[in-house]
Amino acid sequence: MTERLPAAEWTARADLAALVRALDPEAEGNCRWVGGVVRDTLLGLSPKDVDMATTLLPEETAARLKAAGIKAVPTGIAHGTVTAVVSGSPVEITTLRRDVSTDGRHATVAFSSEWQDDAARRDFTINALYADPRTLELFDYHGGRGDLAARRVRFIGEARERIREDYLRILRYFRFQARFGSLPADAEAEAAVSELAAGMKGLSRERVGWELMTLLALPNPAPTVRRMAELGVLAQVLPEAQVAGLEALTTHESALGIAPDALRRLAALLPADPPLTDQVAARLRLSVAQRKRLACAAARDGGVLDARAMAYRLGMTEAQDRLLLAGEAVAPLNGWDVPIFPLKGGAIVARGVTAGPEVARLLKAVESRWVAEGFPDQTRVSALLDEALAEG
Repeated sequence: MTERLPAAEWTARADLAALVRALDPEAEGNCRWVGGVVRDTLLGLSPKDVDMATTLLPEETAARLKAAGIKAVPTGIAHGTVTAVVSGSPVEITTLRRDVSTDGRHATVAFSSEWQDDAARRDFTINALYADPRTLELFDYHGGRGDLAARRVRFIGEARERIREDYLRILRYFRFQARFGSLPADAEAEAAVSELAAGMKGLSRERVGWELMTLLALPNPAPTVRRMAELGVLAQVLPEAQVAGLEALTTHESALGIAPDALRRLAALLPADPPLTDQVAARLRLSVAQRKRLACAAARDGGVLDARAMAYRLGMTEAQDRLLLAGEAVAPLNGWDVPIFPLKGGAIVARGVTAGPEVARLLKAVESRWVAEGFPDQTRVSALLDEALAEG
């Protein structure tokens, strides 16, 4: 019995139908939907991206798109990828490939006309699923459909061979395990990632950082991160990690209904040590803004926290980080806007104080009292200034 992909919102898109007509006007079967879009649709999820595989060479793909009035961008032409710019969302179209050689980071590929060749070079069985764009017939060369139903993340072919082709697949394995997998995990996969974990040392820091942050952004990554630690994988990419901190944070987030935040969870994995945290952020190639936020979270001291005072001093996001990492509630910040200090230096000068350091001292003194009193109104600020002037 022929199995078909269930109809979904994206399968009815007119722009995708036009794309198929442009590439395969004679219905010869030279293109298929592939990978995540097929996998997610089978799971009843809304796919993030739509990708296509084709027997056409990239130059022919681009020529057919151009002839149909569809913009073609050579985003990865050396590896056979052309991006079709259609109205719904861009579609990456990649010529079928087979690996010629690999070095653990990069692969030398050759174009192929065989769908089985293309499926064999992919990482996991659940990512090697194809669907005919017209009939939605499914093509499964490695048992991915059964693995998907069983929530099993399994390498295609021999797990160690797949990993040696690209050591980043170790981190991808855990990301897919956290998103799609169940326990017990595939024994061969776990043995392989543990045995070959040291091979990740040659990966680019950007690739490692992206995989880690994407994993941490998932709804509940803590059990998977714990397993990474047990198998010796986490120590290879984040030796500073303390998994208990992440487990505590995700439990607290769940209890409060707080949405996942990868950077906050990274902060939970790391000790409250700003210099160490900054080293990690630099190693993972985080942005300047991310590094500043991570450093702020690392500066937590475990003392009594005043939610609104922290939000005023540090920023709303930074205050939320500190509160959640401490196991505190963020309710005092809900619906609250950080106020602007209503006193300016000119108002102090108007009271007879000479412009200069004394004005700055008075501003700081009044502001500190204003924050401590819970941000009272202008009348109280004027009274606080009176008191500061009298004391001065």
